[in-house]
Amino acid sequence: MQDATPVEHSTGPDAALRDRLAGGPNALFVYGTLQFDAVLTHLLGRLPRSSPAAAPGWRAAALEGRVYPGLVPAPDATAPGLLLTDLSLTEWKILDAFEDDEYKLCQIPLASGAHGWAYIWREGEVRPETWNADDFAARHLPEFTALCAEVAPELTAAVTRSQP
Repeated sequence: MQDATPVEHSTGPDAALRDRLAGGPNALFVYGTLQFDAVLTHLLGRLPRSSPAAAPGWRAAALEGRVYPGLVPAPDATAPGLLLTDLSLTEWKILDAFEDDEYKLCQIPLASGAHGWAYIWREGEVRPETWNADDFAARHLPEFTALCAEVAPELTAAVTRSQP
């Protein structure tokens, strides 16, 4: 994997998840649906602080049969996105549960010289074209945000139950 430092991945309220986030990830690079204010607001109940960011050597790939992308190595590409910098541990857990086992949480270098954590697509179903945020917004955002609004209470409840 292109300059990525993985963290063991497991979802749910168990020790593996606590261990995965115990290293204190402090900045999350988002490149897909989590770039949209409405998605973050529905999932977290607020908009985290963010700044524009880019990940050289990666692209947000369109995925077969899915409206969201996966971050995959691409030596000649740069994935645009945002860097979320003020997530609480509870918010990290909510986003981790939202992303689930299809993604691996890894630290990647950013164009700024800093590093950020990102959810990297594990494998399979990657299309040759890059995911298009404008197309997603025009064709899928209302339905996707409604889905986020529906699952957010379940994610929050599961995370709250798992906290000591």
